Amino acid sequence: MKKLLIVAGIVLMVAALAFIQRASILERLMAKGIESRIGANLVAELEDGLHLALCGAGGPLPAPNASGPCVAVVAGKQLFVVDAGTDGTRNLGRMGYPVGDVKGVFLTHFHSDHIDGLGELSTIRWAGGDNSSPLPVYGPRGVERVVDGFNAAYAQDFTYRHAHHGDTVAPMSGAGMEAIPFEKPPMGELVLVYEGDGLKVEMLAVDHAPVEPAVGYRFSYKGRSLLITGDTTKQANIQRFSQGIDLLVHEALAPNLVNLMHDAAVKLDNKIMAKITHDILDYHASPIEAAETARDAGVGHLLYYHIVPPLVIPGQKLLYLNGAEEIFSNYTIGEDGVSFSLPANSHEIIQTRSGL
Repeated sequence: MKKLLIVAGIVLMVAALAFIQRASILERLMAKGIESRIGANLVAELEDGLHLALCGAGGPLPAPNASGPCVAVVAGKQLFVVDAGTDGTRNLGRMGYPVGDVKGVFLTHFHSDHIDGLGELSTIRWAGGDNSSPLPVYGPRGVERVVDGFNAAYAQDFTYRHAHHGDTVAPMSGAGMEAIPFEKPPMGELVLVYEGDGLKVEMLAVDHAPVEPAVGYRFSYKGRSLLITGDTTKQANIQRFSQGIDLLVHEALAPNLVNLMHDAAVKLDNKIMAKITHDILDYHASPIEAAETARDAGVGHLLYYHIVPPLVIPGQKLLYLNGAEEIFSNYTIGEDGVSFSLPANSHEIIQTRSGL
């Protein structure tokens, strides 16, 4: 009994000291956490190969686990981003990808949900990284207008940050973005848009009419390959250039779920939502169509992204697929943070993260 009282007394004393010193303890823990966060660099830790992560798995509708369209691709130690939707830049930071190291952005088309994070991405890359030249933004013809608009909108911010921090943090030579336009290739052809350090990035045509131009990108590095479709309907062109690739990242809208939204909108006499849910059906591929493309192209794995509508109810993923899982079984439904590694010169397809 005496020993028990002594132990209890010691525990109480330790607890009391911890309570008294709680601010100091929290400060030390926070300092360690800040050091870890500032020093995070997932790219430096990745083995040689081709790697992909969803910094945004969703579309224009808000969703808790699917931010605006954004895909990070790492080839060796080169970090690129395809599209820059809402919250994509912040998700890159959460995942440990240093935004200051982004070498360039590839835009698939100019819908607002694919470009609205460009300003934040370029600003953090500039003021949070060691860059003395603007962020290269590759895309089909028309990317110049997008880049010029963002640069004009952020022009005053450039001067504020430079005046406050100087060249060490914010050299004016590195502010903003630089457009690198390419003509959209005809169906059946690829155009090379980037090549360096073993990486080749090629542009292919997709159909997202009335949105024009709209393209996808194929990445190749040391025997590994992946293709990101951007927004599109089911296309023979995608199947053609996906033949035998390791990872197909295909957008998909579920017509059955969108039709439920449409019926609800009609019932509630919400004419705007009824019109939207009617119109969007004709320029997106369905999960079944994406699965058919993956099957017919013989890809290694299919990753669904640009998920429409948001998947927020338990069991909704099964409704979203609507039988697609029976057509092609090697699939993943994307969420923010989902990532894959394709080690160089191998056949491995490794899912390294299931979400944030």
